[in-house]
Amino acid sequence: MKKTSLGIAAIITFIVLFALNFYFALPAINIQSGQFLMSLIVIFVISLIIFTGGSLLAQPTVQTLKKAPVPIGIIGVVFVIGMIGSIIFSPIFNSGKYAQRIEVTDSDFGTDITSVDLDNLPLLDRDSTKRVGDRVMGQLPELISQFQVSDQYTQVSYRGRLVRVTPLEYNGAFKWLGNRAQGSPGYIMVDSTTGEASLVKLDEGMRYLNSAYFNENLRRKLRFQYPTMITTTPIFEIDDEGNPYYVTPVLDVVWIDMIPDVKGTIITNPVDGSSTYYDVKNIPDWVDHAYPSSLILSQVNDWGTYQDGWLNSFITQKNVRRTTDGYTYIAEGNDIYIYTGITSAAADESNIGFVLSNLRTKETHFYAVPGAEEYSAMGSAQGAVQEKGYTSTFPLLINLNDRPTYLSSLKDAAGLVKAYAFIDVQDYQKVKVTDSTLGLRAAADSYMSMMGGTIDEVSGETTEENGQIEKIQSVVIEGNTYYYFTLKGTESIYKAALVVDERLPFIIDGTYVEFTHINGTVQLIKSVEWNRSITPTNKPAVESEGVEQEVDISKEEEGETKEDE
Repeated sequence: MKKTSLGIAAIITFIVLFALNFYFALPAINIQSGQFLMSLIVIFVISLIIFTGGSLLAQPTVQTLKKAPVPIGIIGVVFVIGMIGSIIFSPIFNSGKYAQRIEVTDSDFGTDITSVDLDNLPLLDRDSTKRVGDRVMGQLPELISQFQVSDQYTQVSYRGRLVRVTPLEYNGAFKWLGNRAQGSPGYIMVDSTTGEASLVKLDEGMRYLNSAYFNENLRRKLRFQYPTMITTTPIFEIDDEGNPYYVTPVLDVVWIDMIPDVKGTIITNPVDGSSTYYDVKNIPDWVDHAYPSSLILSQVNDWGTYQDGWLNSFITQKNVRRTTDGYTYIAEGNDIYIYTGITSAAADESNIGFVLSNLRTKETHFYAVPGAEEYSAMGSAQGAVQEKGYTSTFPLLINLNDRPTYLSSLKDAAGLVKAYAFIDVQDYQKVKVTDSTLGLRAAADSYMSMMGGTIDEVSGETTEENGQIEKIQSVVIEGNTYYYFTLKGTESIYKAALVVDERLPFIIDGTYVEFTHINGTVQLIKSVEWNRSITPTNKPAVESEGVEQEVDISKEEEGETKEDE
């Protein structure tokens, strides 16, 4: 009778602990989930201790173990099978499967990567974006006491612009109780190019969030809807209409959490809690993060490590490659790609190429472009202005005149972007740092001039101009010196910052200049001559009293300018 009572108590304990573990720990009820199996074994052992009246814990002797031979035997068998399976499905015996976790296509950089759009680049990294977003929240005192800005700041493509989005979360359990009826009012959106930030308020609040409690907790809601699916962390995104969703990748694994890959995604509406599962081939086009970045990097590392087998990966290491320590995001079309450099097993300060992987489709390309490793490029950019103590963001890889180029922002101690740095990938000693107040186009123009190119190759909106200065005047605006001038024979007014050219303070009325500008803002002064007048070679026809006459422009006044090119 006592044994029967202990058996009933053990069964009840098992059921109660299993239910509590499922509700609070949220494991997938799946034997391929390591979290589920570990929790199951722990619960089973606790129930077994109760079944043996505590003697298994107090006196773990052979005699005590004989009281429950079947349960103990099951635990032993499961443990042995688990260990054997982990070895069988490890890279030791399955290096080919690991190397083929991701299909990487060798591609041509100039063909695949479109020429950079300087008006739509993610110049703000996550840290700078967070500072901007937090400032927006600080301007809303009625919300900051109730909600806090999430740290997610997901990089997405929204209506042709690169933005980061992050939800407003409940600021603690009591704030959840006080606001759960209406939910979180919206999310923060920060333009990654301009730094413009705003709070997007929703018609209906988001109730299902990571910071919510009990059945309104997002992960608990997902687990109850899909109890057997092995999932990763939900990622906050918005669709093309600005509606918020959480995208949760669902994994397909081999054995127990081994060789994972994404087989689909769960898209959850945080307003009403409804969810829809999509197979990996049918994921909506607006989704940008169907594959977690960490999973992509892991698969790329396996591709580079096990191409020639497991033994080669650590003995001879022939053709062994790995990703560099950092990564960033790049937009191509409406999709977000993860970018990272590829270096040799020796982990020197150079890259043998880089990979781009589409985070929605996992389409991955390798570009054999040898050059500087990203942190070497960052060091080169910082070294160019070392007296200012700026720190470099992780560089973007862009196509500038069909040449791979690094672009990084240089930030001061307060996290504000103070300068832009262009670094040549193949020769990181070729670096050009330009004050951010001049804009990115001016920085690109300055770099292209150093490299022997022209801004026209970067953007068709830049115009070359030349002429004799009629009037020039300096003005100090917010501590920065600017020069405004006009050319003889024209009515246009041009503006040039002092940092554009060190010769500006010496330019006087009558000086001949050749320069490039965008809508009147000077980008580059190409030539300065203090004792030269313009002598145009073209002779346009003009009309006088109805009779066409040819005018000898060489006899006209000095200072006549030719047309804008």
